[in-house]
Amino acid sequence: MYDLLKEFIKPELLILVPVLYLIGVALKKSAVTDKHIPWILGSVGIIFSFIWIAASTQIGDWKGILLAVFTGFVQGVLTAGASVYVNQLIKQKHKTDKT
Repeated sequence: MYDLLKEFIKPELLILVPVLYLIGVALKKSAVTDKHIPWILGSVGIIFSFIWIAASTQIGDWKGILLAVFTGFVQGVLTAGASVYVNQLIKQKHKTDKT
């Protein structure tokens, strides 16, 4: 699975997967309803990806801005999706361990 993640998610942003997972665990223990957690994680992933891209890329013209927006959005969605996927893998592992 790690190879698949590395193929689509920029290596520098892979750190967001466990970070978003831990944020999701904290949200699960809070008053936030379960149906909102993926949306929150997606938003946080997109914001963090935008921050990284803005800090690490020279954006000179409107094409650069569009590329940064697209990349930040896609990378944020992918990292959030990967963190939710990891959460589901852990849940399924616990279910099989109990039987």
